[in-house]
Amino acid sequence: MSKSEQFPSKHIAIFVRSFEGSGGAERVLLNLMFGLIAEGHRVDLVMARQKGLFLDQVPSEIRIVDLKVRSARQSLWVLLRLGKDAFFWARMLFSRKPHYVLGALSNLARYLKQEQPDAVISAHDYPNAVAVMARDLTRARSRIICTVHNTLSHEMAHATKRKIKAQAVVDRRFYPRADAVVTVSHGAEEDLVKTLGLPDKNFTTIYNPVVSEHLEKQAAEPLNHSWFRDGGPPVLLAVGGFKVAKDHETLLKAFALVRAERPVRLLLLGEGKLREELSRLAEDLGITEDLQMPGFVDNPYQYMARASLFVLSSVFEGLPTVIIEALACGCPVVSTDCPSGPKEILENDRYGTLVPMGDVPAMAGAILQSLDSAQEKSVLISRGKDFSVKSATKKYLALIDRLA
Repeated sequence: MSKSEQFPSKHIAIFVRSFEGSGGAERVLLNLMFGLIAEGHRVDLVMARQKGLFLDQVPSEIRIVDLKVRSARQSLWVLLRLGKDAFFWARMLFSRKPHYVLGALSNLARYLKQEQPDAVISAHDYPNAVAVMARDLTRARSRIICTVHNTLSHEMAHATKRKIKAQAVVDRRFYPRADAVVTVSHGAEEDLVKTLGLPDKNFTTIYNPVVSEHLEKQAAEPLNHSWFRDGGPPVLLAVGGFKVAKDHETLLKAFALVRAERPVRLLLLGEGKLREELSRLAEDLGITEDLQMPGFVDNPYQYMARASLFVLSSVFEGLPTVIIEALACGCPVVSTDCPSGPKEILENDRYGTLVPMGDVPAMAGAILQSLDSAQEKSVLISRGKDFSVKSATKKYLALIDRLA
């Protein structure tokens, strides 16, 4: 069966605020775009602001549409056209430090009216709300698929900003009006339905499109880093933003205990507001000599393919893409049993080791045990391929066909 016979050619828009984040959601959307064009579909990347770390990786076949949003209040002039949503939207716009993506409403509505894509796939709470509102405003035929990449109740519980805690109110209003809400794990779906108190009739789970030939090629690229030369101590690897949800504090403390038992090094790839705090903690623990924090890197897979162990210390996730990527690169995994995703990916302890959240001795013990008895790389790589770009892409296309 040809591609066109299986899924007739579609025009699909991916709507995001920007690519300024360095997290998993941005990589997931990029992979999905690769998968969609490989299946012969037309794809627009619609951005509130054309900024970000991954723009140079967007395939030339994809048209980038920059909505040029300057501020949230850029969409003030459409309030009178929003009917029953006008007051709610005005409250968001005039809240303290409203998210700038709200200003994309008028320009996104104009795009939908002119282009009429078959489907719009959006990501994150406020862009999801904007996508639903823009479709309703124009009465476009486009199907709106909102994607949720985290576990909402835990994101709210660990939030320090009021606007994050207010997301549940926004989600509760707009998600029932989406044609579909896609979560990235069954645990995240159950949590979302329970937290919002909504019927699950338009909720579904599609695992992230993660593993591709492109990932495999990047993993095989040569890596010029002194720590990975033959004969050096084992290297532990963590990849993710320096923020509360990732709980790097527990990882650093566990690393200090492991380092007291044997020679070992720790490499943290990522960036974030907690960098200075983590650096101070590393100095207090006396581990700076065997710790490197080089920041964001374009290709973390080179490191995953060579590290002795990948460690995730998060207190909550949606579906931690980095675990899948590590498995696909043949890297053993130790992860917290956080909600949600690690248990689903690792099938409890079948493909890695799960430890309680925030438990420093348990994490240190699991790291030591894993360094001494690593699993076969071929088994880990095979599990990683269960989360292939092709599989996820076909599920998104099947969902779009069903909605049409």
